[in-house]
Amino acid sequence: MARLVMGLGVLLALPSSVDAGSLRGADAVAKVYDAILDADFVRAEKLTADACPPAPEEACLVLDASRLLWTIQLDPEQTRLDAAFTASVTRAIDETYAWTRREPKNAEAWFYLGGAYGARVQWRVMRGQTLPAARDGKQIKLALEQALLLDPSMDDAQFGLGLYEYYADVAPTGAKMLRWLLLLPGGNKEVGLRRMQRARTHGALLADEAAYQLHLIFLWYENSPQQALALLKTLASTHPTNPLFQRLVADVLDTYVHDRSASLDAYRALLEAARAGKVESAAQAEVEARLGIARQLDAMGDTDLAIEELDKILDGDPAAPYGAAAEARVQLAAAYDRIGARTDAERLYREVIAAPPARDPQGVLTRARRGLVRPPDQMKAQAYGLSLEAWRQFQRGGQAAAAEDRLERALAMDQQNTIARYRYGRVLMARHQDAEALVQLDTVLRTPSLTPPTMLAEAALAAATLHEQAHDRARAIEFYRRAASIFGASAQTRSTAQRALTKLQR
Repeated sequence: MARLVMGLGVLLALPSSVDAGSLRGADAVAKVYDAILDADFVRAEKLTADACPPAPEEACLVLDASRLLWTIQLDPEQTRLDAAFTASVTRAIDETYAWTRREPKNAEAWFYLGGAYGARVQWRVMRGQTLPAARDGKQIKLALEQALLLDPSMDDAQFGLGLYEYYADVAPTGAKMLRWLLLLPGGNKEVGLRRMQRARTHGALLADEAAYQLHLIFLWYENSPQQALALLKTLASTHPTNPLFQRLVADVLDTYVHDRSASLDAYRALLEAARAGKVESAAQAEVEARLGIARQLDAMGDTDLAIEELDKILDGDPAAPYGAAAEARVQLAAAYDRIGARTDAERLYREVIAAPPARDPQGVLTRARRGLVRPPDQMKAQAYGLSLEAWRQFQRGGQAAAAEDRLERALAMDQQNTIARYRYGRVLMARHQDAEALVQLDTVLRTPSLTPPTMLAEAALAAATLHEQAHDRARAIEFYRRAASIFGASAQTRSTAQRALTKLQR
């Protein structure tokens, strides 16, 4: 239901791709809009002060509300700006409504009224105010229909109505009942999507806002994560100082595309940009990047490195994003549990339970309670921790014999640990026990569901290397191909495998 009411007005928080002749001061409005999407809110506020005139004063009221809205969207669970936003958007609605009463045949007035309501819809959806948001959505639809009646060239209004048509068609039963209670008509998703995509392609000012909203539709309803990802990458490139777009690229790669390696690379790029001060709200962006990096490292078998990232977050006692410290503690507790450090895990779980965030969309309190009462299999956890220690020992000093002994003990404790088995195979390779190494690598490759894709590809690459060294060209080609084609493999592994494959196939 929340997605439906968002769809009624989420696009319209900013005046946008109306033909330049339809909006006074369109160039000045565009500069403000770009600054807002850049997340450069200080510059946006200064530009707004200079934009009206030539743009009407009511336009700048809508822009001011939109600036506050996008500030909130960078950290949506933080409510400190809610009062300021409410005052700003209420004034924008009141003034644009009064404008339509003074000039009922002015399409621009109706357009900005729809934009003002659109800003409030988004905020009300974030705050779970479903019925008030739906009421605002109705006002948006009425205002934009009137704007189009007076000026059919307003592409923005076409886009907003297209969004309404789409969501009204795909809405679940409960949301459709709400629409019926408000006397709103049904929709047509195909027509709505065509209108939105046309605005995305031809809009003079709305293209980037349209891209942001379309990516949500591609994720939520169209089952097209690659299209959503392409839109987000374009936004991240066009507005590189806005950390939200870069983080969403990493989030989509993880949650929807299921490519942890690519997601890790994206989070690391965000971290680098944040540490270099190349994004707005850099301190917050750094925390978000480290949380994502830690999540991916842990899932890929580098739990000790994940712990390092989470420790850095907690050492800084982050104030933003909201609830980051609690999230870091829950992730850190789970990481400690994974390596067999149950006492440390229990301490962290209790800290979260004692002081949970008031707003908890990530469910950290539930996760902490569950973690506290459901300890992991200690034998498997200790085996995982021992194998990780052995691997780091091997990486740091090449102590292959000692690492081999520890990995053998870890596998004796948990024979299903394919991460330890892959690392055991690599250590055997270093000790020139190639036949034994191939046995371990083949075992890993026969159990892909138990192995992170990055490690599966690395196992295939290692096996290919051994076959090539044994002058078994056919088998080497077979495994290089597998390494190059495994979804979720690291870019470096795929590149190395492809180069080797090209050389062998000459």
